[in-house]
Amino acid sequence: MIDFENIQKSPIKDIVSENYVFAAILHYFGISFFQYEQNSLKEVCKKFKLNPQQLIDELEDWAKRKEPNPEDLFLHPIEVLVSYLKRKHYFFVRQELPFLSNMISGIQSEIPEYRNVLNDLRMMFPLFVEDFIHHIHEEESRLFTRIQLLHEIENDEFELPLALHILEKDPVALLAESHEVHDDEMQGIRHLTKNYFLPNHAPISIKVLYHELENFEKELTIHAQIEDQLLFPKAVELEKEVLRKIRKKIINN
Repeated sequence: MIDFENIQKSPIKDIVSENYVFAAILHYFGISFFQYEQNSLKEVCKKFKLNPQQLIDELEDWAKRKEPNPEDLFLHPIEVLVSYLKRKHYFFVRQELPFLSNMISGIQSEIPEYRNVLNDLRMMFPLFVEDFIHHIHEEESRLFTRIQLLHEIENDEFELPLALHILEKDPVALLAESHEVHDDEMQGIRHLTKNYFLPNHAPISIKVLYHELENFEKELTIHAQIEDQLLFPKAVELEKEVLRKIRKKIINN
């Protein structure tokens, strides 16, 4: 349980140092933590007309959240897997990428090494974001739509000739071959940040930025593994089964 009285009096810098998640929570409420590092939580909440308890409750809620592991997801039908991946896409685009972009564009440093890294990130990261969002839209418009079509065909929502035509066009296996794993851009960021290495005396704002970039890369790796090892194999099997049923119906007719 968080000590509510003490945390209200603590500087934002100290709170974030204890738990980097609090930086993301402040961003969620429209507050850039690096602009108020020396202010107390009480002062910042007063400025933004927030109840400090709201932020504490959100922090405790985040601490309770648990992502399903691949083994859990494997046991669920493909519809649940697609729903989970859509929610992750939404979280990436609406929460994590804006948070990272906000830090990259807003953090200032008097230390030349970090100032140079920030300047390079300001050129590199928007390109990554643009490419990443394009990848998500491509995946949802092609693969997720394809899976939805398979379910509709399975439920006899198409005439048999049209169903067969749809099934034989753009098979899932072809989509799997062209599936991109977005690692090249993060590889550049890893190189730029020296694999996210920082000395202990680095500014807290830079520590949070590097931590969040590294954490985002880990999430992307897990996300790609779920897609490659679970989603595509399940989609291929679903497509094979639906195609088998349609061909059988055509023969019987």
